[in-house]
Amino acid sequence: MKKTLSTLVVLSAGAMLATTPVQADDYPVRPIQVIVPYSAGGGTDLSARIMADTMKKYLDKSMVVRNQPGGGGSIGTSAVAHARPDGYTVGMGAQGPLAMLPHYGGVDYSLDDVEFLALMGRNLMVVAGCQGAPFDDAQGFVDYAEEHPGEVRVGNSGAGGANHIAMEGFADAAGIEVNSMPFGGASAAVTACVGGHIDAVVASPAEVLPQAQSGSIQPLLVMEDERIDVLPDTPVPKELGIDFTWSSWKGVIAPKGLPDDVKQTLSEALEKTFNDEDFRSRMKELGEFVDYRPGDAYRELAEKDSATAEKIIRQLGMYGVNQ
Repeated sequence: MKKTLSTLVVLSAGAMLATTPVQADDYPVRPIQVIVPYSAGGGTDLSARIMADTMKKYLDKSMVVRNQPGGGGSIGTSAVAHARPDGYTVGMGAQGPLAMLPHYGGVDYSLDDVEFLALMGRNLMVVAGCQGAPFDDAQGFVDYAEEHPGEVRVGNSGAGGANHIAMEGFADAAGIEVNSMPFGGASAAVTACVGGHIDAVVASPAEVLPQAQSGSIQPLLVMEDERIDVLPDTPVPKELGIDFTWSSWKGVIAPKGLPDDVKQTLSEALEKTFNDEDFRSRMKELGEFVDYRPGDAYRELAEKDSATAEKIIRQLGMYGVNQ
């Protein structure tokens, strides 16, 4: 009987140890899953894989990238929001699924359902004038739009997408009205711009630069706080007295309720990763603009863009259309 009781005590103690939460000193003890809410091969997926490869140096554990596309990024984002908050499931948190899709409805999460760990980078927005456009610079664009409300045809990558919201947000801040025209992707919109079928287009610097260098289109404005190196002669909104900035972004999120010590471990590893010279070099080769920001600043950016998107989506009559 004594032997049996001793055995039970040992087994009970083992069971208690097995169920004791892992402390930060031990975390991580197994690979960490990174959910990418888009298909393999895209910019977010490739960025996540470079991050996972680099971060091994700072976590001493591998990160396994899992693609979970669908719903414009909402399916994978939902999977992160509803995962167990133990630090073994994180995800790529992009602007569209986090700051825009909740306002269209049909998703089961909001900004308040995730932890913001670190911003990885941003894709900048450029407004460019097209062949035959009745303006040559940013001020001319604004002046013409003021004098001809609703007549300036501005191409974007798709109705309700980041480029569309960017242009409508700028127009709202500038007190002008434009005719936003959706295309099946930014490349199609830029092609229409080169052909003179529209007056202006909203796209990324990488999508605009080749045509700008050939003289086919004219960069008018970059939606940033300061001018950028690749377009040093192109002004920003505040130079025109307009308070507006916009860019597409992505970073790393986790389920709400992540233990503080685990969150700190992940946040510190991400900071080292996003400032790693090899990581930045590989991202530059990919054409990605790295802009590391800690979790609080990442959340602040997401909340700011969410508020802007909600206002514009309501004005467009698209709020809750997917409910």
